[in-house]
Amino acid sequence: MQRTPIEIEEEAPQGDDKERKYIVILGSLMSGLGKGIVSSSVGKILQSRGLKVVPIKFDGYLNVDCGTMNPFRHGEVFVLDDGTECDMDLGTYERFLGLDLNNYNNVTGGKILRYVIEKERRGGYLGVDVQIVPHLTNEIKKWIRKVGRDFKAEVVLVEVGGTVGDLENSYFIEAVRQLALENPGRVMFVQLTYVPTLSAVGEQKTKPTQHATRLLQGMGIQPEMVICREQERLTADARKKISLFCNVPVENVIDDPDCKTIYEVPDVFEKQGLSEIIAGKLNLRTDGPGLKAWDEKVAGIRNPKATLTIGITGKYTALKDSYVSIKEALVHAGAELHCDAELKWIETTEIEQDKSKLKQLEQCDGIIVPGGYGARGTEGKIMCINWARTNKVPFLGLCFGMQLAVVEYARNVCGLEKANSTEIDPETKHPVIHILPNQTGALGGTQRLGAYPAKLVKGTRTYAAYGKAEISERHRHRWEFNNDYRERLEKAGLVISGTSPDGGIVEFVEWKDSFGIGTQAHPEFKSRLESPAPLFVAFLKAVMGRKKK
Repeated sequence: MQRTPIEIEEEAPQGDDKERKYIVILGSLMSGLGKGIVSSSVGKILQSRGLKVVPIKFDGYLNVDCGTMNPFRHGEVFVLDDGTECDMDLGTYERFLGLDLNNYNNVTGGKILRYVIEKERRGGYLGVDVQIVPHLTNEIKKWIRKVGRDFKAEVVLVEVGGTVGDLENSYFIEAVRQLALENPGRVMFVQLTYVPTLSAVGEQKTKPTQHATRLLQGMGIQPEMVICREQERLTADARKKISLFCNVPVENVIDDPDCKTIYEVPDVFEKQGLSEIIAGKLNLRTDGPGLKAWDEKVAGIRNPKATLTIGITGKYTALKDSYVSIKEALVHAGAELHCDAELKWIETTEIEQDKSKLKQLEQCDGIIVPGGYGARGTEGKIMCINWARTNKVPFLGLCFGMQLAVVEYARNVCGLEKANSTEIDPETKHPVIHILPNQTGALGGTQRLGAYPAKLVKGTRTYAAYGKAEISERHRHRWEFNNDYRERLEKAGLVISGTSPDGGIVEFVEWKDSFGIGTQAHPEFKSRLESPAPLFVAFLKAVMGRKKK
């Protein structure tokens, strides 16, 4: 999937441009408070009230996208239909809002600066000296308006990454300040903050929030709503202090406590009147049915009828955000089946060093081998796949996990000694996985990225999972199944259950004798609470079926 070049030249204003509203969500004090979840929850509430919403995420780093970022440092790299490699908050947006987003929904510092520089080189600024204000800030405002137009949105949610006071997002904050100035009554600012409780005094401290608000006010922005994360529910006294010193009505100070699942947050906010507050500020209609259907889905998470232990075998297990889409896909499938998938993180580099640690797998009802790159931990993953196959434990291999399932089968069933992927061993005698054509250049953006169609073989477990012959899933890979070994592997019993429409790329493989499916795709990227990924549902069904025996 090829991404189209960024083009944000302003079109002639349309009628709905003058009616479109904007909600800007900024973080203060510290990162990691969950702005993406807050933004998604606000969007879900407005959506449930019948409004069309679209989110935008700004990230201050100078990378053009997340394609070259290490998951251990940054968390999961999420992939969109158009091949955009982006921040994992885009995944949260899609999971909550059921939208298919694109390249324009994630603005990075590198992306917007590259656009401005390339435009200047083309003479797009008519020879003037190009400056942060007004040229860069004007392009940001055009970008925000374009996304609203493209999605025909009534409300655009703008999440500003980082925290207030960071140098790297200051020009973006200036741009949204200008947006509010130019659109009086149509822009609302929401501040997400943290209210700590000092154990020594047992009191919630609001002073940090007060100082953070004054910093924001010093940048020309007055938040009209303050959402508070805290260790315990916000007290009435703390709420009154924040209202008084931050210059917001007391009812606009919203509690954001810890929940059993992130999907409860919209209901928590709505019970505090959030949609009515926003509707009153921005003059929005609220005639939709509300969150009833959403809450019925959430009930499947809160009230499971069974508990399953799922082993996630990888090399980034120290940072659970590396696999956030897999975790959420299991939550969605679990909600569908009214079961709770408890995760057991298995570090495969440790298994390589001590094979006795394979015994950890005996505690697992099912095994997932996720995507990844590089040799570290690979042999440990292959051992886990072999254990699952020989013990007939349900297995799901995603991208690299599928490739290693092919390697394991080639070695241990076909007898192809030291079979491997050329990514791991370029000199292997049996390259059952090899690099895709034209994938030998720069790392960023050169992979097989985005949504691709596949055709499935009737009578296979994969076909049964999807219930149809033609499907589409998202991809992020540089290596693929080597068709030179296809006949030999199939004769040995490996089932090729799905390919690209022309049959040239193997997309799905599976075992004959037990539930074991490998997919070259990342079906977790398209899973949503309201429409869980079919492969994850099928996997958990197989796990439940085996556990009942």
